Amino acid sequence: MSDEDYKKRISAYFKHIDSDEDKAIKQKFLDNCSYISGQYDTDDGYIELNKHIRKLEDSMGVANRDRLFYLALPPSVFAVVSAHLRRNVYPNDEGTVRVIIEKPFGHDLESSQELQMQLEPIWEESEIFRIDHYLGKEMVKNILILRFGNLFFSSSWNNRTISNVQISFKEPFGTQGRGGYFDSIGIIRDVMQNHLLQVLSLIAMERPVSFDAEDIRDEKVKLLKAIDPLTLDDVVLGQYVKSEDGKEPAYTDDETVPKGSRAVTFAALGLQIHNERWEGVPFILRAGKALDEAKVEIRIQFKDVAKGIFKNIPRNELVIRVQPEEAIYLKLNTKYPGLTTRTVITDLDLTYHSRYENLKIPEAYEALILDALKGDHSNFVRNDELDVSWQLFSPLLHKIDDDPTIIPEPYPYGSRGPKSVSKFLADRGYVRDKEGLYQWPITKPDAAQDVTET
Repeated sequence: MSDEDYKKRISAYFKHIDSDEDKAIKQKFLDNCSYISGQYDTDDGYIELNKHIRKLEDSMGVANRDRLFYLALPPSVFAVVSAHLRRNVYPNDEGTVRVIIEKPFGHDLESSQELQMQLEPIWEESEIFRIDHYLGKEMVKNILILRFGNLFFSSSWNNRTISNVQISFKEPFGTQGRGGYFDSIGIIRDVMQNHLLQVLSLIAMERPVSFDAEDIRDEKVKLLKAIDPLTLDDVVLGQYVKSEDGKEPAYTDDETVPKGSRAVTFAALGLQIHNERWEGVPFILRAGKALDEAKVEIRIQFKDVAKGIFKNIPRNELVIRVQPEEAIYLKLNTKYPGLTTRTVITDLDLTYHSRYENLKIPEAYEALILDALKGDHSNFVRNDELDVSWQLFSPLLHKIDDDPTIIPEPYPYGSRGPKSVSKFLADRGYVRDKEGLYQWPITKPDAAQDVTET
């Protein structure tokens, strides 16, 4: 592309370009963008890039020539591009470098370590920012404050009061023509080994001594080291088939998917953390495509209250909804209003878009790129953290990849997933609400519903 072509291309993604003021803002943005074309594996393009950057720095009177490189590239070229950047575009002695690297960070433990060895001679660990956009989501960044800034949560955040923890990722669509890419990745590599495991580490880690990036990442690594490597006994695997009405295609109907593919489009994993806080508490990760809704949430279910005056009273649950519509709500039992001793399930509800109507919640990448510009590694993945996460998942992934007898359980497009998931959750202590007993967001109270006997 030419520089002009590039600006036309990105202009297609602007929103609300209506007024003269909007158009002026758009033009101001475009004036700050530029495009230099070059090959990955030759010096010429990098030399031209460096000349262009130096010209910009000089025109702005920049003293400390700090540079951030975002490698939105295939991992296979990370090393060669890094070597050329280091040789040709590294700033002078007064400047700093930050390099953002996109996942996948390898395919398993061996390939991940190989990638790290390639980058190690080129960049310092302090210069590398391995980006996982889930760590930039507002509700994920809120976990540490919620846990450690509220005594009533921090004192009950343990195996004495919590029955199980679920972290769920649901997409209502399939691969949509990207099956060729997804088939070699699968849902476990795509979502669980990175995004959901990162969320789990924040939910379960011990309190760091400070908000310093290394203190936080130290605690995450300690937590991950306390988890057993996964086996087939810890997992339910699924692959979506046609919807029950026949309108939505099966995964293997995608022309980009190899015939007879065993790719996993749904997985439920049960993990055990062996430390004093969490021994005996199942942590359940669930992720799938072509399900019944779009949702990412953390569901912390507390143990049953003592029997006696109560009969079959529902459990308390703390739910952190990451998307859509960020929210935190605590399900609890209260007395139903009026001349009765019956109980009703209700909630303490913090729905962000209701409570903070005029507040703009930044996009995940927006927040993380700002963190990288500041040099804050708190929400980025460290090399030893990456090693431990792959150690947990690689044995299971190799078994699934290599054993042709492992066939994912079919589930209809638009369903809640494989039928065996219900038993899988029940075996790990999860108790589902009775049908119709609780709905969120809150609906108008109905005396004939939402009530249990005391």
